[in-house]
Amino acid sequence: MDSQQVQERAMALIRRAYQQQMAGALERAADLYRRSLAIYPTAEAHTFLGWTLSHQGKLDEAIDECKKAIAVDPTFGNPYNDIGAYLLEGGQVDDAIAWFELAKQAPRYEPRHYPFLNLGRAFLAKGQLGRALVEFRGALEIEPHNVMAQRAIEEISSNLN
Repeated sequence: MDSQQVQERAMALIRRAYQQQMAGALERAADLYRRSLAIYPTAEAHTFLGWTLSHQGKLDEAIDECKKAIAVDPTFGNPYNDIGAYLLEGGQVDDAIAWFELAKQAPRYEPRHYPFLNLGRAFLAKGQLGRALVEFRGALEIEPHNVMAQRAIEEISSNLN
């Protein structure tokens, strides 16, 4: 197989893994992501493997996979946001904030509004309503119809008034 064929095979495995993940077959998904990584490491496969591991409650392993994703491609924003989300889930709010800020700055990130939403959640957890409001408004600038951001802004605004 030439390099292009190897990359295409790895991407096909990622697509299959994602389908398995969405169907709830997490072990099968993790196996497929690992197979993809074995033939052609990508930031996407590491990130999605991390996401799968997080759904299995393996947050430390999920964070390790995201760090591997960043090593492969530091421009890919998703793993920065995901590390922040895993830290936030574990109650490490201050540590999470730094990762969300890095995700906001990443050149390659879709969906770009997620780190804004997550920063909003982190600032809410810290009781910093004004800062949370700024982040939720930032999410709406990118994704104007985001219901979570709209509801958060309404709730924060009513609490501030």
